[in-house]
Amino acid sequence: MTLQPVETLLAAALVLLLGHLLNRLIAPLARYNIPEPITGGLLLAIVLAVLEPLSGLSLSFDSTLKPILLLTFFAAVGLSADLSLLGKGGKRLLLFVLVLIPFLLLQNALGILLALGLDMHPLMGLVGGSITLIGGHGTGAAYAQTFAEQHNIQSVMELSMTAATLGLVLGGITGGPLAQWLIKRHQLAGAPAPSAATPGEPDPSHAALSAGSFLPVLAATLAAVLGGQAIAELFANSGVTLPSFLWCLLLGVLIRNLGRPLGLQLNAPAIEFISSLNLSLFLAITMMALSLSSVFALAGPLLLILLCQAALVLLFGALLTFRAVGRDYEAAVMSAAFCGFAMGATATAIANMQAIAQRYGPAPQAFVVVPLVGAFLIDLLNALVLTGFISLSWIGG
Repeated sequence: MTLQPVETLLAAALVLLLGHLLNRLIAPLARYNIPEPITGGLLLAIVLAVLEPLSGLSLSFDSTLKPILLLTFFAAVGLSADLSLLGKGGKRLLLFVLVLIPFLLLQNALGILLALGLDMHPLMGLVGGSITLIGGHGTGAAYAQTFAEQHNIQSVMELSMTAATLGLVLGGITGGPLAQWLIKRHQLAGAPAPSAATPGEPDPSHAALSAGSFLPVLAATLAAVLGGQAIAELFANSGVTLPSFLWCLLLGVLIRNLGRPLGLQLNAPAIEFISSLNLSLFLAITMMALSLSSVFALAGPLLLILLCQAALVLLFGALLTFRAVGRDYEAAVMSAAFCGFAMGATATAIANMQAIAQRYGPAPQAFVVVPLVGAFLIDLLNALVLTGFISLSWIGG
């Protein structure tokens, strides 16, 4: 039985409500800032995995809305990016990128060593490394097809999708606890909420959410989505292969920063509402569609590799990432984000940051730096590192 788009959307909304309820009732979930879509979606996936063999009920969800939800989320992230903050966060951006290079090398080296120790093809170590964990489902599918054709690795596509999905879960449940530990250990505090630009005068960009303040943001978001899709299609057959979501994000950044001198005022709560809602629905649908029975049937040794990768991410985030990017509250939030896209995706990284910021306060530099790194720079670095590993004769030969 396959739910139609509107039915899937209703199910996602119910999953978010379930996740919110569980996070309120189960203290550790809230204490460690586990995102609500992960909580509710994982519980539903477990319930469906139990019911399917008992009742024969097989439930699947339409994925039509997922791409537009993701594009809308990134467009709204772009609208929230005030590039004037990069003047303060530029050094942090550079340090964050630099610390990722040794991590990519370590992540893939660990995957290869574990694969060899488990008597697997060394390329499976890359599948359990940055191909799926940094690259996500899209990169995993691209490499899996190549590995299947050139090296005849059995079920590599299914294993790649399993690794990417499990990485999404692990990235969502490790980032919050790491940031929580760092904040408490180092007694860190969030930034104060943004204040009005001129004392005594209200800042229209932070006015209460209303229809009048919401509609300009909605129009700007949809314009960035449509424009981003058009640009991606325009360059589809050229040497420029940037994904659609990156074009949407960049257009959002341009609209925000070029529109301000022209008098365009975009309401910050409205931007936050659109980005949070679309991200939550996207993650909820992703988690609902997780087939745990298939995951455990296929994973086997791959699950062990992923658990070791999660341990590496936590250690690297606590010992290197946090220290490299400033040892302050922003650094703790970025460490949570690091767990998100080091194991899952940029969307998971930002969900981790939102969960921390909602509890401890804003982290404006982190919310500019992480989307830029996660949406573009990390994929470029990943491609370069993977090319180097695959070019080794004993791995990809």
